[in-house]
Amino acid sequence: MQQSRATEIVTGSFVLFGFAALFFLVTQITNKDFSVLSKGGGYTLKANFENIGGLKVGAAVAMSGVTIGRIESITYDQNIYKAVVRMHVNPQFDHIPDDSDASIMTSGLLGAQYIGVTAGGSDQYFKDGGQFAIVQDALVLENLINQLVANFAGSKNSSSESSSAPTTTNQSTTKEKK
Repeated sequence: MQQSRATEIVTGSFVLFGFAALFFLVTQITNKDFSVLSKGGGYTLKANFENIGGLKVGAAVAMSGVTIGRIESITYDQNIYKAVVRMHVNPQFDHIPDDSDASIMTSGLLGAQYIGVTAGGSDQYFKDGGQFAIVQDALVLENLINQLVANFAGSKNSSSESSSAPTTTNQSTTKEKK
């Protein structure tokens, strides 16, 4: 009896610790630090994406892994049929080349998405209201899985068709040569 009671206590403690760790991870991932959106300045940049995936307002804008701003708004432009993402960039990051590109990237275990900026080589820098000319849309996992399944099914069908096709053409040409 004593050993089963000790096992129950250890198991319960382990489960409780697991829930505490999960709660900690969720609070860290969903932490929305809007200190970058202070009233003390900064500037706004814009990017048009065909697919933003699960990108949310308040997500990070990062460059070389350093958060340089936050997403201010996400709207849809009916004229160009694209999502328009407005980003607020902290004023201390005012030397971003105007030929830089913006990509929607995924981080963490739960897949929080953010904008990753890769610096270009221009001598000119973005100004307030600037727009990224080069963007890379979000990778949607469902689309990748669908493509994988379609490719696998297509390759399986083509290999079964080629193995079941008759090879009479080779035999008839050898008979004519004799």
